[in-house]
Parts: sequence; C-alpha cells; structure tokens
Amino acid sequence: MKGLRSVALIAGLTLLSSVAWADQGETTHYTRSAVLSMSSTASFPEIRQSDLVEKVLFKRRKLRKEAICGDLDIQGEEVGAVAGKLRGCGAQNAVRVRSVAGVTLSQPSIMTCETASALSQWVQKGVQPAFGKRVVGLRVAAHYSCRTRNNRPGAKISEHGRAKAIDISGFELKNGDLVTVLQGWKARGTRKQLQKVWKAACGPFGTVLGPKADRYHQDHFHLDTARHRGGAYCR
Repeated sequence: MKGLRSVALIAGLTLLSSVAWADQGETTHYTRSAVLSMSSTASFPEIRQSDLVEKVLFKRRKLRKEAICGDLDIQGEEVGAVAGKLRGCGAQNAVRVRSVAGVTLSQPSIMTCETASALSQWVQKGVQPAFGKRVVGLRVAAHYSCRTRNNRPGAKISEHGRAKAIDISGFELKNGDLVTVLQGWKARGTRKQLQKVWKAACGPFGTVLGPKADRYHQDHFHLDTARHRGGAYCR
C-alpha cells in the first residue's frame, strides 16, 4: 500500500507539474500551495489523478478570472474611474483589491495598480520573511478617501485621495494571533519584526510613515506610491 501511494504521489505531482505550471511568466505559488496541501492530506489510492488535476486547474481558473493588474498575485476587481468631491482627488483605472500574494485584506480596498503591485511586492519580500511566512491577513485602517493630509483644513490632498495610499494597522497570523502596529511596535516579541516590515516598505513605496513619524501614525503604517525627488521618504 505504501509503495502504491508513493508511486501515485510521484505520478500525480509529475502530471500536475506539466499541466499546472506550463505557462511561463505567471506566478505559481498558489498552485504549489494547493498541490502540497492536497498531497499531505489526501490518500492518493482513493483519489484519481484526473480529479486532483481538475481541482488544481479549477482553482487556477478562478485565480485567473479574479486577477487584476495583469498579476495572479493581485485578486479583486476593476473599478475604473473614481471621482472625488475635492479638487485633486480621484483616480483613473482604479481597482478594488481583496488579496495580494495569497494574503487577504480585512476590507476590499480601492487603489491604483501601481499601489497594488507595491503592496504585493512588500508582502512577499518584506512582510512574510519578517513573520516567517505566517501572515494570512492584513488589517486595513484606510484606503481610498477624498481628503486632505491628516484631515487638516487647507492642507494638500492626501495620496489617499488619489488612490495611491493604504494604511495597515495589523498583521493576522496563521495561528489566529493579531500583531498590531500600536502594541507590537514597542513589544519585545514583535518589535524587531515590525521594524523589518517598516524598513522593507521603503522602495516598493515612495512614502512610508510609522510610529516614529508623528502622532498621526502611532497605530498604523502609511504606505503610498508618491515619488519624491530625493528618493523614498521613510519616517
């Protein structure tokens, strides 16, 4: 029985590799996760290879259908033009993002594709490595909002008003724990992790503000894709 199971496992993975990963230039970590999950829990003698392939391809088709910004890692829907009540607000070709790189946003968030791509890159190269690839959700404090900076009268329009910004207040882990910026920034067990996460955002994003920036950002990271002449502005 063990020999049969091993042969079926190898055959199944070989077939999946040739079918599910044939497309070049596409992100495949979702498919790999699906295969590893099923291979660790399923009994291959009881599940036909065709059924396994069909499940993987069904998930892949769903990812393709809901992918936006030309990236399988970014899931959501197109919104199009977003108008604002204040002069300078609004965006063209905006999208509503539900998840990036397999990590779910606590609320669907409106942003530009440039911002969505920066968020996905940050999650993959900064957030997940800092937390040992245990993050399953991002707590969104704010996304598109037609307003001035820090809601101050007479101030310039915030990048939130241009759909180029998102505020993240916490990170949900696989075990159910929630690491918040407000409490975790000073906590011994999470301080270094959050500092790494903050630092990793500098580059993908043009502006990165956290608890050290000012009193307005004590409980969240402000991330936006505005470009500055002197390079990324990170405080």
